[in-house]
Amino acid sequence: MAQAPIYLDNQATTPLAPEVFDAMIPWLRDNFGNPHSAHILGRKASAAVEHARAQVLALLPDDGQLLFTGSATEAINTGFGILETLKFPSRNKIILLETEHAAVRDTAAAYEKKGFRVAYHPVKSDGIVSLEQLDRVIDEHTALVAAMLVNNEIGAVQPIEAIAALAHEKGALMLCDIVQGYGRVSIPDNIDIAAISAHKIYGPKAIGALWYRNGLSMPPMIHGGGQEQGLRSGTLSPALCVGFGQAAELCVHRSRKDTAHIQALYDKASHCFSNWTINGSTDHRYCGNLNIMRTDIDVARLMSEVRDVAFSAGSACASGSGRPSHVLAALGLDRAQIRSSIRLGFGRYNSEDDIERAANSINQAVEAQLG
Repeated sequence: MAQAPIYLDNQATTPLAPEVFDAMIPWLRDNFGNPHSAHILGRKASAAVEHARAQVLALLPDDGQLLFTGSATEAINTGFGILETLKFPSRNKIILLETEHAAVRDTAAAYEKKGFRVAYHPVKSDGIVSLEQLDRVIDEHTALVAAMLVNNEIGAVQPIEAIAALAHEKGALMLCDIVQGYGRVSIPDNIDIAAISAHKIYGPKAIGALWYRNGLSMPPMIHGGGQEQGLRSGTLSPALCVGFGQAAELCVHRSRKDTAHIQALYDKASHCFSNWTINGSTDHRYCGNLNIMRTDIDVARLMSEVRDVAFSAGSACASGSGRPSHVLAALGLDRAQIRSSIRLGFGRYNSEDDIERAANSINQAVEAQLG
C-alpha cells in the first residue's frame, strides 16, 4: 500500500481530531432527535447543541451571541447583512484590507452593486496594515471595516484591536474573519462581528459560526421555521455542532502544548528551508503558516513532481481560478515571484520528522528544476 503523503496544508483544512470523531458518533448513529422538537429526544439533542455553543463561545469575547452556520463564508455573508439595518444612508462606505479572503472581498463586491462604496486598503510589504494610513481613510461615512486576524496565505497577524478602535472612533463597525486565528491566538475583545470555521481547528466540515456583539440587530439570511434566533432557518445537525464544540474545547485544553509544538515545527522548517525567502512578516505571524519563495522555480511543476507532500501555492478557495494570489500581489511581489512561492501549513498532528522529510523532497525537486 502506498504511503500517505505528508500533510502540510493545514490552512486549507485540518484532520478531524480523534476526540471529535468519537464525540460525534453517538449523534450520527443513536441520538437522531431533531434539536427543534419538543419531545425528550429533541430536548436531548437541543441540550447537546447548546452545550456545543457554550464550548465555542468560551474562546470568544463575553458580550456576544453565536449563530451556527454552514461555513465561515456563510457567516461572513450573514455578518455583512448588518449593513441592511443601517438607519443612516450616508454611512455607505466599506473598507477592507487588500489581503482579505475571497469570502470577504466577494461579499463586499456584492454590496457594492447595492450602492455601497468599497475601498480596498493596501498593506505594507510585510502584509501588515499601517494604522496611520488606515486612520486617514476611515471617516464619518464608513459603515464597516473588515480585516482578518490571521491571513490564510501568509500567516500575518493584523493589529485587530487597534483597527477596531479606529473604526469605533468614527462610528463604524468592525468585522473580523478569525477563521485562521480562532483557537490559536487570542481574540480581541473589541470586535463587533466575527466568522469562524470548525474544520480549521480539527473539527468537521460543513459547519461554521457567526459571533456578533450583543445589541446588534442582524437581518435573517435564511427564512423558514425561525431556528437559530430567527436568523438561519433550518434544522441544525447535532453531530456537527457537537464536533465543533469538542474541537473548540480541545483548543482550550491543548493551548500551551499546541503552541509550543507549532513553534518547534516552524523553527525546524525555517532551518530546512533556509535558502528560501519568507513572504510576509516574520515578527507578526502565526507560526503554523510558512509562505516561502525560491526565485525562478515553477511551483505548478514542483507540486506535480513532489507527490509525497501535500502542500499548496496559496488559498484552496482560489486554487482553480488561474489568477495569481491577490495576497502576494498586495505585498508587492510580481507574477514571477508569486509563481515561485509555496505555502506550508503545520498542524497538531505533524512531527519534526514530517518537516524534515518534506523539505528533503521539495528541495531536491527544486534543485533538479534549477539544474
